[in-house]
Amino acid sequence: MPVFICYSHSEKEFVDKLAVQLVLHKVNVWIDRWEIRAGDSLIAKIQHAVTGASGLLVVLSKASVESEWCKKELHVCLTRELKEKRTVVIPVLYEDCDIPLFLRDKLYADFRTNFAIGLQTVLEAIADVSNEWQGRIEEPEWHTDWAIEWMKQEGSNFFRLTLLQQTTAVPYSLLGTVLIACDFEAEEWYSEAEKNGTDESARREIMLALADALKEKNEPSVSIENQMEVDCGDVSFCIDEKMFIANFKTRRLGRDNGLATVFHLASQVVKAVEKIREATSSAER
Repeated sequence: MPVFICYSHSEKEFVDKLAVQLVLHKVNVWIDRWEIRAGDSLIAKIQHAVTGASGLLVVLSKASVESEWCKKELHVCLTRELKEKRTVVIPVLYEDCDIPLFLRDKLYADFRTNFAIGLQTVLEAIADVSNEWQGRIEEPEWHTDWAIEWMKQEGSNFFRLTLLQQTTAVPYSLLGTVLIACDFEAEEWYSEAEKNGTDESARREIMLALADALKEKNEPSVSIENQMEVDCGDVSFCIDEKMFIANFKTRRLGRDNGLATVFHLASQVVKAVEKIREATSSAER
């Protein structure tokens, strides 16, 4: 998902310099002058880009804070922040100006005196809003942090989802891991995706297929008695007859309170993958 840059054309030289640096740091950037062609619907293209972006960099200058276009783009993204309860808007202070009231409590990237320092702040902020492969599931009494990684072992591709559930109500945490292996056809399919640059899309498809498979199964209730790792079994699923096998394991970390514990790992995996589904659906709208 790209990062949308909202700006006034009076500071386009600065924006071009910033965008080039972001691209060099492998950030997917959306700028109107780069993306819109003659004959395109200006409103439709920008609306699609803003609503599908992982974040909005709003360049604050005397001109942009007065621009009606910038105000509209900013309004859309601030509405998304309220709805999604996450950071979407990242202020970039280009010059001294009257910062909008609803942005004054945000930490901004300050480019007024040092471009390098401002760029580093932007990169750190973008990493926080644009990485769809890790996140947090918030519940009233606990939260689960999760991350997805991919690797090659002895020439074969594997995908691993790690989840850590924590709460202040008990003296321990619950750790779950899901290791996904491919059959021969799935291995060839993913390797081909790596070659043609569609591996990120392929990873999304794998995770979404896993979540869909888990929704159709009754989650086994596995009791964790001590610090030893518990094998919760395997779940197989397919993508167009390509077979994947996911192995589930869990364990308890921290103080032992002498009681058995149950970690509903599969349901947490589904919730984590739904975050990817939401991000993908948002980008396609």
